[in-house]
Formats: sequence, C-alpha cells, structure tokens
Amino acid sequence: MNKVVCFGEILMRFTPSMNGDWLKNNSISVFPGGAEANVASALARWEIPVSYVTAAPVNFLADQLLDFLNRQKIETSSVHRSGNRIGTYYLPSGADLKNAEVIYDREYSSFWDLKPGMIDWEKVFVDADWFHFSAICPALNQNVANVCLEGLKVARSKNITISVDLNYRAKLWKYGKEPLEVMPELVRYCDLVMGNIWAANRMLDAPLSQNLEMEERATYVKQTEETARYIIRNFPQCKIVANTFRFGDEEQLSYYAELYDGQRTFGSAEYSTDSIVDKVGSGDCFMAGLIYGYKNNLQPQAIIDFATAAAFQKLFVKGDATDKSVDEIKSFIKNL
Repeated sequence: MNKVVCFGEILMRFTPSMNGDWLKNNSISVFPGGAEANVASALARWEIPVSYVTAAPVNFLADQLLDFLNRQKIETSSVHRSGNRIGTYYLPSGADLKNAEVIYDREYSSFWDLKPGMIDWEKVFVDADWFHFSAICPALNQNVANVCLEGLKVARSKNITISVDLNYRAKLWKYGKEPLEVMPELVRYCDLVMGNIWAANRMLDAPLSQNLEMEERATYVKQTEETARYIIRNFPQCKIVANTFRFGDEEQLSYYAELYDGQRTFGSAEYSTDSIVDKVGSGDCFMAGLIYGYKNNLQPQAIIDFATAAAFQKLFVKGDATDKSVDEIKSFIKNL
C-alpha cells in the first residue's frame, strides 16, 4: 500500500488546570500533537503507511519529538531541520481549541519560518498516493500558505489524492488575510474536503441558512447537502465532502457526521455522552478515519460509520491522538 503524506506543524500542548493548582504543584501536563500529526498517528496505529512532513530545529527537544513519531511507525525522513523552536499552545484542561482561553505561541517557530523552496516535494511524494493538510497551516502566514500551494501543485501533477480539513482557528488568522482570501485557491486542488458547515461558509463562502434550528438533525442534513453541492460545483476537483456536528458540553455532548459523495448523503449514528476526557483531536481522528476508509476501499456508509465512531471514541482518550485500534472501533460500532 502506498503511503499517506501529512503536512503540518508539530506542536507541544501545555494543559494547565483551570484552578491554578499547577502553580502550587509545579506540574503541568504536556502532550505532543498538531492536527496533521494526530492524523498521522491514527493512520500509523491502523497500519496505514504514513509520512509526516514538518519543520523542526536541530536540538534535543525536536529529536525527542521526532523519535516519538518514529516509534509510532511514522516516517519523518522529509522533516526540514531548520529554525530555533517548536511551536506551542496552552489550553486549560477540559477545554477545546475553539475555547477563548487557548493561547498560541507559534510565531517564529521552525514551521512558521518555512518558505517556498525549502521542502523537496518531489522527494516527499515518492511512493505516496495521498496528501493531507489542514487550514491551520495557511492560517499562520502567507509564506506557509505559499508552501502549502507549492506542495499541492506537485501532488496534483502526480495525480495524488488530496484532502483538507477546514479547521478554523480565529486566533491564528492574524497576518492581514481572511480565510476567504486564501483557502479557495488551495481547496481547488483537493479531492476530499472535511470540516463543518460553518467553516465552509467562512472559508469557501458556501451559503449558510440563517434559520438553522439548533440540534435539529434534519435541518442540518439539508444544509450539509447544500454546502456539499456548493463545494463540488465551485471546486470541480472535489468529489467528497464530509461534515461533522458536535453540540453541547461536558454535561451533555452529541456527535454525528454526514458524507456526500456527489450522488447522495450518508449519515452516521448519533452518539451522546455526559462525560468526556479530552476534546482535542477528535476532528483529526475523524479525518484519519475517512482516509483509512478510502485507502481500504470501504463503501461510503462504512467509511462514515468508522470515522465517526473513531472520532467519538477519541473524546475519552487523554492527549491529542487516539489510542484505539481498528478492531476496537469496529467492535464499538457493532455493539451500538
């Protein structure tokens, strides 16, 4: 099986307790991650060959992070060793990345400093048939957006399947460009677009009804189909659109997803819980589930079932990436 290439920034997540006990205890949890690294980690766990492309300095901390990835069977031979620091972010325990409390410290990291010409994309795509990136990369600065475009052009020339996660992080788009000024140029190279109806509206100008009834699934399914048709019509390379829905909080959270393949919509079961462990990485796990399904030639219904179950189970795993096996996810689906 040919490999999947995931491109993004390797990060460290610091997770202080909300009540400030970490100051008294001189202890704070640290998790390695980053959206695309989380996708790579899940795929490697599910025995899909995967390569991770990022930038990292030459120091012991970067060496340890790359060794951590290697031990998960994630190839890192194309990592660009440059710059002086690893990007970090701070997120209170139990919060998610859309939380107002998140603090990013990513400016002037090795990845932030990437420029076109630094990465040998021809080498990166040897033995690859899938390329994945996310909207977090071009959110950093124009140079990184240009590096994304550079990679997309090479991948497209090789007829490599391309996927994008339209994950929107308001606190990252700070360099004078709105997502709508950047993302359409990149998405026109993509075969699979994953995200949600709100991100598609903000990043691709997909129409969004102002009369959506909160938590009425039928209403959201109709909007999902309209959004998907808009994307496929305006970005002809795109053949598949997947949208996730997560409502509620730690006391009562519901999760489901829809997949449109150009012909019809396939919906997952709807999951709910009144207790979660960690919200970070569930969307990345969903994306990995889609890639796993298509790489294994599953039918659309099986793909959306697997991806959604994997994403939901991630809510009960501490850290940025899933620790669930394919068998555990399939067993979870079977025992619904």
